[in-house]
Amino acid sequence: MEGSNERDFLARLKKFEGQPAATAGVGKDLVNEAMIRHWCEAMGDTHPAYTGPAATAPPTMLQAWTMGGLSGHGDGTGRTSGYDELFELLDGTGFTSVVATDCEQEYVRDLRPGDRVTYDAVIETVSERKTTKLGTGHFVTTRMDVRANDELAGTHRFRILKYAPAQGGSARATTRPAQGERAAAGPEPAAARARRPRPVVNRDNAGFWAGVAEHRLLVQRCGDCAELRFPWLPGCHACGSARWDAVEASGRGTVYSYVVMHHPPFPAFDPPYAVGLIELAEGVRIVSNVVGAAPDEVRIGMPVRLEFLRVDDELELPVFRAEAA
Repeated sequence: MEGSNERDFLARLKKFEGQPAATAGVGKDLVNEAMIRHWCEAMGDTHPAYTGPAATAPPTMLQAWTMGGLSGHGDGTGRTSGYDELFELLDGTGFTSVVATDCEQEYVRDLRPGDRVTYDAVIETVSERKTTKLGTGHFVTTRMDVRANDELAGTHRFRILKYAPAQGGSARATTRPAQGERAAAGPEPAAARARRPRPVVNRDNAGFWAGVAEHRLLVQRCGDCAELRFPWLPGCHACGSARWDAVEASGRGTVYSYVVMHHPPFPAFDPPYAVGLIELAEGVRIVSNVVGAAPDEVRIGMPVRLEFLRVDDELELPVFRAEAA
């Protein structure tokens, strides 16, 4: 798709901007204590604001109250025909794959047990054609306004990429030599390896990535109650304060949980590899790779220490090296 054809296609996509993606949606359940409890247990969040007679729902549950679950909403609400038509247009032009890229939420008021949640969503933007490491396609951004008892409670902005997979991606994944063969052949030339996906850097986490560039692992500290938090957030989960500074972590930690990735293969990665939830000595947790041990040797409680891994000319990432117990 080139020249005038591409301009015409983009013009067709742009016509969907401002069209509803969901109308008059109604949450399947009232905000309730049971779902709040399950969420907090899954997240390990024991804040007292989420329990008791005056409980509020964690703000990050905003979208959860709008979900239809496996059975969908089944009441005529939800995704509109316009949204389906946009996807059909993209699918029909070869942009058949989809990946979620990021989301942003804004909170206006607390949600409390008994609130009835309603929502509307709009197709906010459809980007011009973009080329990424996954392939070429278009970013589609939707904005959902969530209401509690007809009062705005928050906004959820969700962005996906509808793309045509890069040519040769699956072939690289299926024809990669075995681990022993790679060792015998020597390291793969840097130019032949696919680059790692770039992290999303925004106004909330830019300070963290600035620290990584200086080989420092920075953790936020609340300016009022001194609670440490990670990942970086605009407000304190303990007291709600927007005041904060950053402290440098020691780099010592243990494997709190982990998973060994075998599938799906991806050109920029070399399975199997271990992804760990690392509990730092300071008490907060971070997700990163565990290196320095075979994936099947990683164990819960294993001591690890921070180091920085340069994965290409532009990107360096914090990882954790296994240490002898």
